[in-house]
Amino acid sequence: MKINLKLHAIVASVLLVFSTVSVADDIRDLQDTGPANEWRLIKNDARKSIKAWDKRDDDKRYRSFKLDLMIDAPLETVARVYFDVENYPRWFWEVQEAKLLKKVSSTEFYYYLVHRAPVAQPKRDVIIHALVEPMTAKKPYVLFKLNAVPDYFPAKPPLVRMRAEDMVIKWTPMPDNQTREEVEGYIDPGGDIPAWAINAVQRQAPYYTVIGLQRMVKNPKFVDVTEPLPFKIRE
Repeated sequence: MKINLKLHAIVASVLLVFSTVSVADDIRDLQDTGPANEWRLIKNDARKSIKAWDKRDDDKRYRSFKLDLMIDAPLETVARVYFDVENYPRWFWEVQEAKLLKKVSSTEFYYYLVHRAPVAQPKRDVIIHALVEPMTAKKPYVLFKLNAVPDYFPAKPPLVRMRAEDMVIKWTPMPDNQTREEVEGYIDPGGDIPAWAINAVQRQAPYYTVIGLQRMVKNPKFVDVTEPLPFKIRE
């Protein structure tokens, strides 16, 4: 009975948060149908210039995600938002706590996040290793690579340590002070949340995260700042 009540709470919370997803899409997520290892377009928001895809991989429990969007801000502003880790709770999907752990170099650092979780689930925490590959004369874009390192320090119960929050983010400067952002990622929250529920969340969470990013680049904290960036984006 306890298991049924717990599952019911998860179902209710997921359906409440993602009530905008169509019934057909919900059924596909529950059944996990469709070809494996192929990207499927799940959102095309022309007004906000955001496209989103998901993919069912044979060797992964959950679906991967991909985004392609335009940001109405120059590269330096976009990078400044991402590098200001302590500010993540203001825009990043369900982040409650964020802090920089260690700056290794001008292109490498570690940070820590605590994510809120669905009803009846403990919060998740994750340690992420971040690497910046600056743009060069022959490579006109920046790569920002993020990989979870679950064993960086011991788990902190009752928090559940995430197994993956991995992303490769590509920033390309565009005309008119805009930046194109392309993201590919995979998230494994750990614990015992059903796979269909995580897939449902991953249909929406990356999209709402970049909506927050598009809003945050307009914040005065990140606009017309003269201080140098904390990490290098150009060689």
